Amino acid sequence: MATLRPGSIHDPALECLSEEAWRAHLGAQLSATVARAWKAAPRARRTLEQAGLVPADVVGLEALARIPITRKDSLPAMQAEEPPFGGLATLEPGALARLFMSPGPIYDPQGHDGDFWRFRHAMAAAGYVRGDVVLNSGSYHLTPLGFMLDAGARALGCAVIPGGTGQTELQLRAASHLKATAYTGTPSFLFQLLTRARETGTLLSLEVAFVIAEMLPESLRADIEAFGVRCRQGYGTADLGCLAYECAALGGWHLHPDTLVEVLDLETGQPAAPGQPGELVATIFDEAYPLLRFATGDIGALAPAGRCACGRVAPKLAGLVGRVGDAVKVKGMFVRGGQVEAVLKRFPETGRFRAVVTRDQHLDQLTYEIEVDRPGEAALADTLGAALREELKVRGEVRLLARGALPEGSKKMDDRRVWK
Repeated sequence: MATLRPGSIHDPALECLSEEAWRAHLGAQLSATVARAWKAAPRARRTLEQAGLVPADVVGLEALARIPITRKDSLPAMQAEEPPFGGLATLEPGALARLFMSPGPIYDPQGHDGDFWRFRHAMAAAGYVRGDVVLNSGSYHLTPLGFMLDAGARALGCAVIPGGTGQTELQLRAASHLKATAYTGTPSFLFQLLTRARETGTLLSLEVAFVIAEMLPESLRADIEAFGVRCRQGYGTADLGCLAYECAALGGWHLHPDTLVEVLDLETGQPAAPGQPGELVATIFDEAYPLLRFATGDIGALAPAGRCACGRVAPKLAGLVGRVGDAVKVKGMFVRGGQVEAVLKRFPETGRFRAVVTRDQHLDQLTYEIEVDRPGEAALADTLGAALREELKVRGEVRLLARGALPEGSKKMDDRRVWK
C-alpha cells in the first residue's frame, strides 16, 4: 500500500500548550463567556441567578461545577416557550449569518465567525492542506452539517465541492472531473463512492478523508484506507460544533482545545474517571451561542491520562458507547422514539411500534415495525413511510404487523448494530 498522507497540527500555540497554560486559557474563556451570556442570553442569566451565581463568582475552572446543566433533550420545549433559540443565543435572528432546523425540531444559530464550528483543527489533523479540493457530502439543507464542514475546510485554504447528500453517481463524476483530493462527510458514503469508482473504473484523486456523524469501526477504516485514502474521524454536534478529533497517533479523540468538555458519571453527576462511562457535557465560547454545561446525551469515556505522542495536550475521549434517552443516530441523523410516536399518533389505525437499526456492508438499515388494524395494506405502509421520512429526515422501511405481534416490553428504539 502507498504511504498515506500525514496530518498536521493547525495551531501549535493552542493545541500544544502546557497543561497548566491550557487550563488557564479555558478558565479565562469560561469567565468571559459567562459574563457575555449573563448580559445577552436571558435564559442563561436566569439559570445562573437561580443557582445564586453572578459573573464575578465564575473565576477560572474551579467554578464550573456550580453552573447548572442544560440538556439537549430540553431544547425543543425551551425553544417553543422562548422562540427561536430558547433564550440561549445572544443575537437576534436578523443579526446572525444563518439559521438552521434540525429534527426535533431544534433551531441552531450560526454567527459570523469564518469557522464558527471550529473544524479546521480536526481537518488539519486528518491531513487537509491548503489547496485541497474537498468533496463535502454533508447536508446543506436546513441542518448545519454541510456548512460546518464547509467552513472548516475553507478556513484551511481548501476549495469545496458542495456535494450534499445522495446522488452517488453525480458526486462521483464531480469528484473525478474536479480532481477532489479530500473528502468530508459520513464514512459509509465515502466507502460507497470508492467502491463505485472501482466498479466503474472512475479515476479518483482522493488522498485524505475527515469523517463524522457516524461510527467509524476499524473494519470500515481499514476498507477505506485500502483505497489509499487516509481516514480520520471527529465528534461534534449541531449545537456545539467540533468537540473532539483524532490525531496521527489514534488511540482516541483529542478534546478540542478551545472547548470545555466534561465526562460526568451517570448516577452522581461528578467527573468520571478515565475509562468510566459518563455523559458528555460541553461548554463553548461562541459569542453568538455561548452554551454553558450543555448535556449532549452522548455517553463516552476518557482515555487513560498521559501526553500524546503527537504533542497535543488535550485529553482524549476513548470513544462513544451510547446515548442517554431514546435517541439513536442513523445515517448521520438522530431518530428519537418520541418523534416516531408523534408521527404515528396522526394515524388512528396504528398501535405499538419498534424502530430496528441494523447494519449491512457498512450501511445503516432502519426498519419501522408498526402494529396496525389491517397489516396487509401496502398503501398504508407507503403513507407511514413518507410521513416518517418527512419528519425524521431518514429513509426507513415500514413493516406492518398485526396487533399484539410485538413482544411485551420491547424497546421503541432497538439498535442491533455491532461495531468491529
